[in-house]
Amino acid sequence: MGIATSTLNLAQSKLHVAAPYLIEQTWADYTPEQHAIWAELVTRRMPQLREHACREYLDGFHQIGLREDKLPNLTEVSALLQPRTGWQSTPVSGFLPADAFFEMLAARMFPTTTWLRSRDSMEYTPEPDIFHDVFGHVPMHAHPVFANFLESYGKICAGLMARPDALERMGRLFWFTVEFGLIRQDGEIKVYGSGLISSHGECTRVLAGGCEVKDFDLDAVLNQEFQTSEMQPVLYAVESFDQIYEATKEAEKRLR
Repeated sequence: MGIATSTLNLAQSKLHVAAPYLIEQTWADYTPEQHAIWAELVTRRMPQLREHACREYLDGFHQIGLREDKLPNLTEVSALLQPRTGWQSTPVSGFLPADAFFEMLAARMFPTTTWLRSRDSMEYTPEPDIFHDVFGHVPMHAHPVFANFLESYGKICAGLMARPDALERMGRLFWFTVEFGLIRQDGEIKVYGSGLISSHGECTRVLAGGCEVKDFDLDAVLNQEFQTSEMQPVLYAVESFDQIYEATKEAEKRLR
């Protein structure tokens, strides 16, 4: 039994709803062209991110061993990530239903797709791929406070599955933090949300003042509607990651 297979079996034993969606990543099957696409995507983003991404993202990129020239091996990523925060980058077959997604977050397993966009879709893909999932999300999971926040979020949402109205509002919290979050550091706006980290066009627009940036306010975020297919007109900047961790716990109290 290989390392990937034993890891898959262990992960399945910890999950119930999400277990059928877990797969192995066959890293050796990626083609030279796919590695070249990954390299092009990463090298195009890094100059902007070195200047405008939060320091926790940049630290995490190196701490989990991401490379600019080759697609990530998720077993190796998890081997570096798990000792830091208990999180794993766990391969899944594709889009997960909400209950499976929250179950994985609550178990500190980030559901990670293994397919990579084609050269024809370099700018945008309607479904997340490994570039969005790993390059965009996973470096932040190496930061202890953000890691605690994300686990807490998963546990809270798992307990709200019978409350669609509450889940919709919690989805807004995820959208304006995990996906499109901003943070103030060193007197500047820095990006940490995966949608900004992985999208050159959207990130450039935000940094150029193309959307309104408001101070993070939990009530405003929980009530802020959004369209996934459009550029964001309003985003929210936090002062620290402790702020979103505490906001998640406060949201649970309000939505009971």
